[in-house]
Amino acid sequence: MARGRKRKAGKRHPSGKLVQPRRGESQSDILGPALDARQRHYGIGAKQARDERLGTALGRLSFAGKITTDQYAAGELYGELMGRHNAVMGLPIDQPRSVTGLLINEGIFGGGAPDPDPELVDKIRRQAAGAALMLRGCDQDIAGRAGRRPSVLVHILACHDVEALRWSPADLHNLRLGLDTLCRFFRIRRESF
Repeated sequence: MARGRKRKAGKRHPSGKLVQPRRGESQSDILGPALDARQRHYGIGAKQARDERLGTALGRLSFAGKITTDQYAAGELYGELMGRHNAVMGLPIDQPRSVTGLLINEGIFGGGAPDPDPELVDKIRRQAAGAALMLRGCDQDIAGRAGRRPSVLVHILACHDVEALRWSPADLHNLRLGLDTLCRFFRIRRESF
């Protein structure tokens, strides 16, 4: 008389454990929940939900047609430049994308990378200072107009990923002026809006 429960049928490893059926996840299985959420949240179709621009606030402005593709590219370059500047200067990143990034910023662990090349630091420092100087010049050009300064709008949108779809028309206009200034700085040809 056998004791215990009945043995399950199926292939077994040499150790006696059951061989588990492999179920590989397809790309649609992985991306499905995110695409469904984008469709519900933004009220768009399945094909549009795959647009990579929907992942950032700057990209959503471009997707909605409130800024041109050149302005979008300039904002992306500005965000990357400021991120590199903060990294080589030893400053915390503006928006840690993970808990690990947050812990490294706070000096709890990691972050023991070698010091960057002084020439690279100088180059990035000059580029960041040049971009900031051009944006401040744009701020002075629109002094006295309604809305926030272009330098502030560009920075919070490109570096802090603040949602901008519901900004006032004056703020959107000032943002476009700031992004056009960055197009000149990065030598990106500008589309007319």
